[in-house]
Amino acid sequence: MQIYRVGGAVRDRLLGLPVKDVDWVVVGATPAAMLAQGFQPVGKDFPVFLHPDTHEEYALARLERKSGHGYTGFEVHASPDVTLEEDLLRRDLTINAMAEDADGQVIDPYGGQADLAARTLRHVSPAFAEDPVRILRLARFAARFGFATAFETMALMRQMVAAGEVDHLVPERVWQEIAKGLLEARPSLMFAALRESGALARIAPELDALWGVPQRADYHPEVDTGLHTMLVLDYAAAQGWPLATRFAALCHDLGKALTPAEVLPRHIQHEMRGVPLVEALCQRLRVPSECRDLAVLTCREHTLVHTAFELHPATVWQLLQRCDALRRPERFGQLLDACLADARGRWAFEDCAYPQADYLRALLAAAAAVNAGAIAAACADKRQIPQAVEAARIEAIAAAKAGYPQPAS
Repeated sequence: MQIYRVGGAVRDRLLGLPVKDVDWVVVGATPAAMLAQGFQPVGKDFPVFLHPDTHEEYALARLERKSGHGYTGFEVHASPDVTLEEDLLRRDLTINAMAEDADGQVIDPYGGQADLAARTLRHVSPAFAEDPVRILRLARFAARFGFATAFETMALMRQMVAAGEVDHLVPERVWQEIAKGLLEARPSLMFAALRESGALARIAPELDALWGVPQRADYHPEVDTGLHTMLVLDYAAAQGWPLATRFAALCHDLGKALTPAEVLPRHIQHEMRGVPLVEALCQRLRVPSECRDLAVLTCREHTLVHTAFELHPATVWQLLQRCDALRRPERFGQLLDACLADARGRWAFEDCAYPQADYLRALLAAAAAVNAGAIAAACADKRQIPQAVEAARIEAIAAAKAGYPQPAS
């Protein structure tokens, strides 16, 4: 029995990054031998065991054979005869197909160290094409490391998309990988890889449609809506904001693919048209409600937030009501963050002032400070309580608005 550290732990150590999760492969062993040493079996599909002390995963060296569509269509063969090189050969990328023995010696039969040095994502073997999840994983690694995709690997990914392999992915797995990629340092690079391979048009056509849609050059020097969306997303990522805010940044302009900017009035026509697209994307990918709801809010309200200083107090109150801001001020804050990303996700606007966020927070605080209980107690006609409370909150917003310094024009 020989035990090797494999995969991401080896890759990250060579890159000088913190090693978070360690996976092990065991060569020359049987399930009975693992059980005899106190390892606990996990899962039904693969010969994987948990170490009795560390609880890290130890997998028997195995081969995989394609038996159907998608990422679940595999037959697994684990045997003491399977070599380390054969086990590494079934892995996705060369940078993930390295092992390390007990003495720290790296076993690298497929050139992973050279590709790390060249900052290249390259498939290990043609078996890459047997699992469409690998397209998503490669795109996620592009966002994490900023590596380029090898020409032959991108060509293989395009062939996979053309063959319909991506269409067999289950929505939950697609969302899982996209969510991980959104939390990486440069999530735009994930979408660049997905778009170049053709996979984005299959899994998120609402997003793919944004590229090539022009915007007003005076507001958007970058012009292209797809490029703008990526700048917004990367800005949100650079602030370390949570997944829901990043997803909202990604979805904020989906309606522009339906309504080119040059035919729009200044108001919110494209935002309202974008909401059904956000909802459709979220339904298809089984996006969690926290991310879905914030994305819908951001798509629908971001233009109104941008014009906050021009809004009548009653309109501000309506905005706060639609956002359920009194009960959910944290989510309203995330909406304002996504709007800030939208304002700064443009060429030459990266450091622009955005006083609208603090202004709306101040108006929300004024509305929240209204003593609804006291108003209700003083109201002779109880049927008039909702109107009286609303009027008091609008009045409080008006007073806060009047006393708030206006931005320089």
